Amino acid sequence: MAGGTGGSGGAGAEGAGAWSGAGLPPAARERLADARQSGTWTSALSTGAFAAVRSVGFEPVGQVMGSAVYQIWNVYDCGYAGTDLLNRSAPSRTVLHRLEGYDGARRAALDRLSAECAALGGDGVVSAELTVAPFPTDPSYLEFKVIGTAVRARGAVRPPRPFTCHLDGQGFAKLVSNGWVPVELLVGMARGVTHDNFLTTVQASSWNNAEVGGWSEVVTQARAASRRGLERQARSRGAEGVILAQGSLVVREFSCWRLPDRRDHVADSTMIGTSVAAFHREPAEPRTLAVLPLGRRGDRLRARLAAVESSPYGDPLERTRIVRELRDLGEQG
Repeated sequence: MAGGTGGSGGAGAEGAGAWSGAGLPPAARERLADARQSGTWTSALSTGAFAAVRSVGFEPVGQVMGSAVYQIWNVYDCGYAGTDLLNRSAPSRTVLHRLEGYDGARRAALDRLSAECAALGGDGVVSAELTVAPFPTDPSYLEFKVIGTAVRARGAVRPPRPFTCHLDGQGFAKLVSNGWVPVELLVGMARGVTHDNFLTTVQASSWNNAEVGGWSEVVTQARAASRRGLERQARSRGAEGVILAQGSLVVREFSCWRLPDRRDHVADSTMIGTSVAAFHREPAEPRTLAVLPLGRRGDRLRARLAAVESSPYGDPLERTRIVRELRDLGEQG
């Protein structure tokens, strides 16, 4: 099972190595202080995304980020017990591993993102993009980095903690305008391992079109486990659903440490999404009139309504539209 230790370093006024790892790095605190003093903000939002965010009552307050460098031990066990020697027709078995080291690194990066958002007075982060890449000076370490734009609601209601979401400005606006709010950017990761036995070896070397059952099982179970991880995290945070952002599957082959002349197939599945929850709000009913008509519009509408109601082929949707337009006319005098 993968594990890891580590953190994100930062050099600031206190000098290299002064940061204990708690809270924000000194360089981040200094950058945020400068942003607050300047009174200006930066963001990676497009013009359309900026307008969409403002249309639902939010304002950008600045670009924020969180990062963590972790050492991740890629340890796994295929669970091979030697039964293949006794039963050549025995199906291969998939062993699932939860990647706690990856989850800890992801949590550290997101916590620092949320802390930067709170330091700027933001209520949440939109367009948050999470990347995982080898550290430039040592590929055995991984950097988990997430960058987004912090936003603040114009109203007086504040969330208990900043939300984080991958949705861009337009997606965020559509979500909020339809009665939903983002809760948190989530990552579900799982590893499936299968030991190549006699049966998978025969299937993989067949001259005919044939499914390799063990390989199908390992990728299917890895994907299902990472999806269950997303659902488990969403439930624990009180969310009602998850909007998927992306999913990836990486399959590698290794020499089995239990039986070196055999191979293990390792499938790593990652799913990223934003958990969402509904809030109760009655949407304003759209008005049917964009222009105030002149003349005896009401009389013509009533005549049209009478014709629709008296006809056996009258369209119910047309009747509803006419009734709404008559009501709007009444409201407008």
